[in-house]
Amino acid sequence: MDAEQLAGLLAEVRDGTVSADEALARLRRLPYADIAGARIDHHRTLRTGHPEAVYGPGKSPDQCARIVAEMLSGGSGPVLLTRASADQVAAALAACPDGVAHRPADRQPDPPDGAAQPSTDLATVVWRAAPARQEHMVVASAGTSDGPVASEAAAVLGAFGVDAEMVTDIGLAGLHRFLAEIDTLTSAEVVIVVAGMEGALATAVAGVTAAPVIAVPTSAGYGAALDGVTALLAMHASCAAGITVVGIDNGFGAAMAAMRIVDLAAGRDGGAE
Repeated sequence: MDAEQLAGLLAEVRDGTVSADEALARLRRLPYADIAGARIDHHRTLRTGHPEAVYGPGKSPDQCARIVAEMLSGGSGPVLLTRASADQVAAALAACPDGVAHRPADRQPDPPDGAAQPSTDLATVVWRAAPARQEHMVVASAGTSDGPVASEAAAVLGAFGVDAEMVTDIGLAGLHRFLAEIDTLTSAEVVIVVAGMEGALATAVAGVTAAPVIAVPTSAGYGAALDGVTALLAMHASCAAGITVVGIDNGFGAAMAAMRIVDLAAGRDGGAE
């Protein structure tokens, strides 16, 4: 339930079209409902402007399906199931068939012959996507190995109505590729930068654009990349001022940070419109 729905319910009680008992029954779902071993936070949109999301790892397919169904029946705004396995996707879509599954390969160019294929094991599933918005955001990734995390960020932005522009494979080992995308990067209102290995792309992007830059370190890389720790520390130690850094492989968190920025700039209450 969001602010508009709550105001409408109170107005119906005032006008006598909804009884106090019926209103009480609806409000009993706030602030949470106990479903499938989870406490579903229906109150979050009222507090933050965006609803809770469902994180797939650690949950059974049945739990995912039941939690998504509860969120759709008792909440408002987009419903997301993130990092979902094939079994979780199948169970959730069987229970709630109106969802759309976004897999990393859906938003990635075909890799060149002989190149590693990006992982397509995990998906982001979206129900009740928000209407289209006009903000221009860019999700820029250093290499194709960073593609799954970049795709997650783009799918989450899409759930909230932002069709992000994807800029791929512009890591600084090929500086000419980065320079070719300067106009795109500087035209964005927010840039999400996804990079593994040494994570240098975030500093370069923040040095050429006035837009907020949200850096996502990924676990891509050999040996001393330390499963993303090196990129994480490098982004935190960046000499480009004002970079926001989220956790390793956290495309979802980067997208939600971007939505908070544009909602505040637009004077909007998140998904509560």
